[in-house]
Amino acid sequence: MTSSAALDAAAARALSDPAAAISSLPWLSTALADDAAAGRFAAWGRSSVIDENVAAAVLARPLFDELHARAGLEASWPVGNAGVLHVYGYLLSTTPTPYGLKRERWLTGELERACGLDAGAFVPWVGTQTLLSRATAAASVLLARPDALTEEAEGRTARIALGAPLPEGTAALAYAVDGLLVTMFPVADPAALRAGLGAPRLRWNAV
Repeated sequence: MTSSAALDAAAARALSDPAAAISSLPWLSTALADDAAAGRFAAWGRSSVIDENVAAAVLARPLFDELHARAGLEASWPVGNAGVLHVYGYLLSTTPTPYGLKRERWLTGELERACGLDAGAFVPWVGTQTLLSRATAAASVLLARPDALTEEAEGRTARIALGAPLPEGTAALAYAVDGLLVTMFPVADPAALRAGLGAPRLRWNAV
Protein backbone atom coordinates (compact mmCIF):
# COMPACT_ATOMS: atom_id res chain seq x y z
CA MET A 1 0.00 0.00 0.00
CA THR A 2 1.39 3.43 -0.94
CA SER A 3 1.68 6.12 1.71
CA SER A 4 -1.21 8.05 0.15
CA ALA A 5 -3.39 4.96 0.16
CA ALA A 6 -2.37 4.22 3.75
CA LEU A 7 -3.39 7.75 4.73
CA ASP A 8 -6.77 7.35 3.03
CA ALA A 9 -7.30 4.05 4.85
CA ALA A 10 -6.29 5.57 8.17
CA ALA A 11 -8.67 8.51 7.68
CA ALA A 12 -11.54 6.10 7.11
CA ARG A 13 -10.51 4.00 10.11
CA ALA A 14 -10.28 7.09 12.32
CA LEU A 15 -14.05 7.46 12.14
CA SER A 16 -14.45 4.37 14.33
CA ASP A 17 -11.05 3.76 15.96
CA PRO A 18 -8.84 6.86 16.02
CA ALA A 19 -6.12 5.31 18.18
CA ALA A 20 -5.66 2.41 15.78
CA ALA A 21 -5.80 4.77 12.81
CA ILE A 22 -2.95 6.91 14.12
CA SER A 23 -0.92 3.87 15.14
CA SER A 24 -1.32 2.46 11.63
CA LEU A 25 0.81 5.37 10.37
CA PRO A 26 4.17 5.10 12.18
CA TRP A 27 5.37 8.44 10.80
CA LEU A 28 2.30 10.16 12.28
CA SER A 29 2.49 8.66 15.75
CA THR A 30 6.24 9.37 15.82
CA ALA A 31 5.75 12.96 14.65
CA LEU A 32 3.16 13.68 17.34
CA ALA A 33 5.48 12.30 20.02
CA ASP A 34 8.52 14.16 18.68
CA ASP A 35 6.67 17.48 18.40
CA ALA A 36 5.25 17.07 21.90
CA ALA A 37 8.68 16.32 23.37
CA ALA A 38 10.21 19.32 21.59
CA GLY A 39 7.41 21.69 22.62
CA ARG A 40 6.67 22.63 19.01
CA PHE A 41 2.91 22.92 19.50
CA ALA A 42 3.54 26.00 21.67
CA ALA A 43 4.15 28.05 18.50
CA TRP A 44 0.53 27.50 17.46
CA GLY A 45 -2.59 29.19 18.78
CA ARG A 46 -6.17 28.01 19.21
CA SER A 47 -8.62 26.91 16.57
CA SER A 48 -12.12 25.51 16.40
CA VAL A 49 -12.67 22.17 14.73
CA ILE A 50 -15.97 23.62 13.45
CA ASP A 51 -15.09 24.82 9.97
CA GLU A 52 -16.57 28.20 9.04
CA ASN A 53 -17.10 27.14 5.41
CA VAL A 54 -19.22 24.08 6.14
CA ALA A 55 -20.53 24.97 9.63
CA ALA A 56 -19.66 21.47 10.81
CA ALA A 57 -16.85 19.66 12.58
CA VAL A 58 -14.15 18.44 10.21
CA LEU A 59 -12.97 15.88 12.80
CA ALA A 60 -15.01 13.64 15.06
CA ARG A 61 -14.59 14.24 18.77
CA PRO A 62 -12.84 10.90 19.52
CA LEU A 63 -10.16 11.73 16.93
CA PHE A 64 -9.88 15.30 18.27
CA ASP A 65 -9.32 13.90 21.77
CA GLU A 66 -6.84 11.22 20.66
CA LEU A 67 -4.69 13.68 18.71
CA HIS A 68 -4.47 16.09 21.63
CA ALA A 69 -3.70 13.28 24.06
CA ARG A 70 -0.80 12.13 21.89
CA ALA A 71 0.40 15.72 21.61
CA GLY A 72 0.37 15.97 25.41
CA LEU A 73 -2.10 18.85 25.33
CA GLU A 74 -5.37 19.56 27.09
CA ALA A 75 -8.20 20.71 24.85
CA SER A 76 -11.89 21.34 25.32
CA TRP A 77 -14.01 20.37 22.33
CA PRO A 78 -14.43 21.98 19.85
CA VAL A 79 -11.44 24.28 20.51
CA GLY A 80 -7.95 22.85 20.35
CA ASN A 81 -4.39 23.53 19.34
CA ALA A 82 -4.20 24.86 15.79
CA GLY A 83 -1.05 22.89 15.03
CA VAL A 84 -2.67 19.64 16.12
CA LEU A 85 -5.81 20.37 14.10
CA HIS A 86 -4.61 22.16 10.96
CA VAL A 87 -1.49 20.05 10.45
CA TYR A 88 -2.18 16.54 11.71
CA GLY A 89 -5.94 16.55 12.19
CA TYR A 90 -6.60 17.76 8.67
CA LEU A 91 -4.62 14.81 7.31
CA LEU A 92 -7.28 12.50 8.72
CA SER A 93 -10.35 14.62 7.95
CA THR A 94 -12.91 13.10 5.60
CA THR A 95 -15.27 16.10 5.62
CA PRO A 96 -15.60 17.67 2.16
CA THR A 97 -15.29 21.46 1.90
CA PRO A 98 -15.74 23.87 -1.03
CA TYR A 99 -11.96 23.59 -1.52
CA GLY A 100 -11.73 19.81 -1.30
CA LEU A 101 -10.44 17.73 1.58
CA LYS A 102 -8.39 19.58 4.18
CA ARG A 103 -5.42 17.24 3.73
CA GLU A 104 -4.91 18.29 0.12
CA ARG A 105 -2.94 21.39 1.12
CA TRP A 106 -0.16 19.12 2.38
CA LEU A 107 -0.28 16.57 -0.44
CA THR A 108 -0.80 18.26 -3.82
CA GLY A 109 2.51 20.14 -3.98
CA GLU A 110 0.79 23.46 -4.62
CA LEU A 111 1.53 24.95 -1.20
CA GLU A 112 5.18 23.94 -1.16
CA ARG A 113 5.71 25.43 -4.63
CA ALA A 114 3.99 28.65 -3.55
CA CYS A 115 6.38 28.78 -0.57
CA GLY A 116 9.35 28.42 -2.92
CA LEU A 117 10.24 25.02 -1.48
CA ASP A 118 11.44 21.85 -3.16
CA ALA A 119 8.99 19.24 -4.39
CA GLY A 120 7.86 17.02 -1.54
CA ALA A 121 8.66 19.60 1.14
CA PHE A 122 5.28 19.09 2.83
CA VAL A 123 4.74 15.40 2.14
CA PRO A 124 4.06 14.25 5.71
CA TRP A 125 5.97 10.96 5.61
CA VAL A 126 9.07 12.29 3.79
CA GLY A 127 12.22 13.73 5.35
CA THR A 128 13.75 13.83 8.81
CA GLN A 129 11.72 16.76 10.16
CA THR A 130 8.10 16.46 11.23
CA LEU A 131 5.41 18.09 9.12
CA LEU A 132 4.65 20.47 11.99
CA SER A 133 8.28 21.58 12.11
CA ARG A 134 8.35 22.20 8.35
CA ALA A 135 5.02 24.02 8.37
CA THR A 136 6.07 26.19 11.31
CA ALA A 137 9.25 27.26 9.52
CA ALA A 138 7.49 28.04 6.24
CA ALA A 139 4.63 29.94 7.88
CA SER A 140 7.06 31.97 9.97
CA VAL A 141 8.93 33.07 6.84
CA LEU A 142 5.68 34.22 5.25
CA LEU A 143 4.55 36.11 8.34
CA ALA A 144 7.85 37.99 8.46
CA ARG A 145 7.12 39.60 5.08
CA PRO A 146 6.95 43.41 5.30
CA ASP A 147 3.76 43.46 3.21
CA ALA A 148 1.81 41.24 5.62
CA LEU A 149 -1.49 42.73 6.80
CA THR A 150 -2.11 43.37 10.50
CA GLU A 151 -5.67 43.45 11.86
CA GLU A 152 -7.11 44.28 15.27
CA ALA A 153 -10.23 42.25 16.05
CA GLU A 154 -11.97 41.29 19.29
CA GLY A 155 -9.06 42.67 21.28
CA ARG A 156 -6.62 40.44 19.40
CA THR A 157 -3.90 41.20 16.86
CA ALA A 158 -3.87 39.07 13.75
CA ARG A 159 -1.46 38.93 10.83
CA ILE A 160 -2.25 37.76 7.30
CA ALA A 161 0.67 37.08 4.98
CA LEU A 162 0.57 36.20 1.29
CA GLY A 163 3.69 35.09 -0.52
CA ALA A 164 4.72 36.02 -4.04
CA PRO A 165 2.33 34.38 -6.50
CA LEU A 166 3.38 31.59 -8.83
CA PRO A 167 3.12 32.21 -12.59
CA GLU A 168 -0.38 30.70 -12.59
CA GLY A 169 -1.39 33.05 -9.75
CA THR A 170 -1.44 30.79 -6.68
CA ALA A 171 0.11 32.21 -3.50
CA ALA A 172 0.80 30.76 -0.06
CA LEU A 173 -1.10 32.25 2.87
CA ALA A 174 -0.13 32.13 6.54
CA TYR A 175 -2.24 33.43 9.41
CA ALA A 176 -1.36 34.11 13.03
CA VAL A 177 -3.19 35.58 16.02
CA ASP A 178 -1.31 37.26 18.87
CA GLY A 179 1.94 35.96 17.45
CA LEU A 180 0.81 32.32 17.38
CA LEU A 181 0.32 30.41 14.14
CA VAL A 182 -3.16 29.33 13.15
CA THR A 183 -3.05 28.04 9.59
CA MET A 184 -1.47 28.08 6.15
CA PHE A 185 -2.85 27.09 2.77
CA PRO A 186 -2.60 27.91 -0.94
CA VAL A 187 -4.78 30.68 -2.37
CA ALA A 188 -5.76 30.50 -6.04
CA ASP A 189 -6.55 34.23 -6.35
CA PRO A 190 -4.71 36.28 -3.72
CA ALA A 191 -5.94 39.61 -5.10
CA ALA A 192 -9.55 38.50 -4.75
CA LEU A 193 -8.88 37.28 -1.21
CA ARG A 194 -7.40 40.63 -0.20
CA ALA A 195 -10.29 42.52 -1.79
CA GLY A 196 -12.86 40.34 -0.03
CA LEU A 197 -11.48 40.46 3.50
CA GLY A 198 -14.00 43.04 4.70
CA ALA A 199 -14.02 44.21 8.30
CA PRO A 200 -11.36 42.80 10.64
CA ARG A 201 -12.38 39.60 12.45
CA LEU A 202 -10.84 36.35 13.57
CA ARG A 203 -10.54 34.18 10.48
CA TRP A 204 -9.99 30.63 9.29
CA ASN A 205 -11.40 29.00 12.43
CA ALA A 206 -9.14 30.90 14.84
CA VAL A 207 -10.45 31.29 18.38
